[in-house]
Formats: sequence, structure tokens, C-alpha cells
Amino acid sequence: MTQSLSRRHFLAAGAGAASVWIPRPVKGYTAAEMREQAVNDRLEVGVSKWDLDTPCLCVDLDRLEANLDRMQTTVRRNGIASRPHAKTHKCPAIAQLQLAGGSVGICTAKISEAEVMSEYGIADILMTTVNVTPPKIRRAMQLRQRGAGFTQAVDTAANARDLSAAATEAGVVADIVVDIDPGGHRTGITAGAPALELAQLVDTLPGLRLRGLLCYDGGAQHVTGFADRRRRALGSLEAAAETAVQMTRAGLDTGIFSGGGTGTYNIDHETSGLTDVQVGSYVFMDAQYLGIGGAENPEVYTDFETALTVLTTVLNAQYAGRATTDAGAKANTINRPWPIVAGETGMTYTAGSDEFGTIRYEADASRVYAVGDKLELIVSHCDPVVNLYDQIYGVRGETVEVVWPIAARGKSI
Repeated sequence: MTQSLSRRHFLAAGAGAASVWIPRPVKGYTAAEMREQAVNDRLEVGVSKWDLDTPCLCVDLDRLEANLDRMQTTVRRNGIASRPHAKTHKCPAIAQLQLAGGSVGICTAKISEAEVMSEYGIADILMTTVNVTPPKIRRAMQLRQRGAGFTQAVDTAANARDLSAAATEAGVVADIVVDIDPGGHRTGITAGAPALELAQLVDTLPGLRLRGLLCYDGGAQHVTGFADRRRRALGSLEAAAETAVQMTRAGLDTGIFSGGGTGTYNIDHETSGLTDVQVGSYVFMDAQYLGIGGAENPEVYTDFETALTVLTTVLNAQYAGRATTDAGAKANTINRPWPIVAGETGMTYTAGSDEFGTIRYEADASRVYAVGDKLELIVSHCDPVVNLYDQIYGVRGETVEVVWPIAARGKSI
């Protein structure tokens, strides 16, 4: 189903049509600039991925679609929904695929990401980070003025009062969820009485409408070993679940109880009252997730396929035991573990240099590269890597089928 949605909604029909998703003009780009980009993108559609200039970002469409399908099948079977986090892909086309496949909405981490998704026609957006500065609060209310589907988090009484004043001034009713700290003390209010009191305050303030709560334990997503990860995930959500019960008993809206992620997508539903999971990396996968192990394979996390790669070219191969590529930190970040050379064994890759990557061969290396050879890298951490690129090439087999703009690239405000 997802594959047909992809082709129908984002690939043109007919040989003479544009084979690229052309969105509405986006803030900062004129219509003419976007048409020019679309023309440039069309020149690359239909070519072999090995003919693309490097470094570039590619996604295997068959694997992407399989990941979308598996997620939706699993959460549907478990009686919850998915609310994918767009901070992973920053790409409205992929967000639309997720919504078309059954997700109840998307999440964003930044107000600027939410603005881009809204400008591309996506209405159901949950911003999981609080807005505390006056400029961000004004922008949040402007988003609310443009559409009814924007919801934002709050974790202090002072912020709730600021949002109330801004919403009243803007003439809107802002949808609010209470962010509950899972125990890491990064964001969120303490579960129990503090969270309940904040929810009751939100429910009484003019211009605000309480929609529920969220609780996200990012550390639980990367706990190695399924059994240990399950204990951590369910334990960190337990206090939030009890808070949700208290909110319901107090007559408050708990229609949204959002949390969890890619590492715990098949665990989180065991938490009573949870409505949806904020999954992100499952669409692409990366080296970090491969190492956590799964319920089916304790050694490697095989629940989802590695769909995202960086294509790179060998620049220097004259020194024994190593080769240099054009994909360093600016193409891969310096996140660990380092990228993995896709499909090969007996070699390691490092991306510590700004412009250059290094392949080091072991005695049993499956091959040795020559200057001009191209290879693919499984990225270390997909979220920051995606943020380095303007576009992503959707590849089926070895053929570029579509070019998608990463429209929210650099949107960190």
C-alpha cells in the first residue's frame, strides 16, 4: 500500500511530466527558485545512483516503504497509533507518506520545523519542545491562527501563563499537552502532583485548551538488549501513566498520551493509557540503532531495514591499507559509532576530518577500492546527518526515482 501511495502522490505520471515532488513555495524561496530547483532535480531522476555526484544522501525506497508498513502494522496490532517525529527526516514528502499510511500526526522539535511542515500543507503537528521566548511564543500563536492542528508542550506554570496571554492577544485557543519528565531531568515537569497541578492550571487559563500529556525517555531507546530496554522503557513511563489516571479522575482531557520511540515501539503499548509513539529513526535506521539488539535478534536490531546511506567517492588509494573518500564530518557528522561501509566486511570507516573520510582495511577485507570508485555508508545517526543535506535521492534498485527537498534542513530555532 505504501509503495502505491508513494508513486501516486509524489511521482509524476507520464514520461513528459516532472518526476519530482514540487511543493508550494516555502518561506525564503521564490516560486521561480523552486521551479528552477525542480528542473535541476528532474535531470537526475532516471539515472543510476552511481552516476550521482558525491557526497550525497540516498534513501532506498523499497526499504523505506517496508519500514513504514512494519511500523503501522505493529502499532495497529498493539492498539495504539504512531505520531512520527519529523526531526529525523525534516522532509515533508516523507511526513506525507507517514500520514497517508495511517499516522495520526507528526511531531517536531522546533517551531521552525513546525512552520515548514505547515507551509507544506501538514496540519496535525505536535511540537514536543516548549516555547519559552517571546518570539517563539508569537510564532506558535501564528501557527495556531493558520491551522487548527498545532499542539505544543508546556512544563512550567509560568510558561503556561505566558502562552495564555499570547493566545488571548492573538485571538486563538492554543492546544496544550503537559510534558512530564521521565526521570532524566532534561525537560518536563515531575510526574504526580506537580504535573496534575500544571494540567489543572492549563485547563483553567483563558486561551488554552488541555489536550493531554507526553513523556519521552530518549535514553531508553538505545538501551542494549531487549529485556533491559523493556524494563527501562516501562519503568520510565510508569509515573506518567499514573499521572494520566489522576488527570482523568480530575475530569481533565487525556486524549493524547504520547511517548516512546523507535527503540521501544513494540514495548510502549504495554503502558496503560498510552495513545501513540513518537517514532523517528525507524524510517531510515542507522549504525547506532543496529547495535541495540531486538526481540527477534539479540545481537543486531533488525526490526527495520537500513534505508539511508551516504554515497561517497574514493579520492586517494595509493597508500597501503587505507583509502581516502570525499565524505568526512561535513557529510557524516562525528557521531559514534562511525559509519559502516554497506555490504562490505573487513574494513572500518572514520569521518573525523572535515572534508575527508578514511577507509582502513583489515587482512580479510572483502575488497579494496580504487580512485573514482563509489561506495555507500550506513550513517552513524540519521537525524543530524539528514540536516547536512538539501535534498535526498529516492532510489529504487539502482535508479533514482524521485528527489525530495529536505525543506526543514537547518531549522533549529
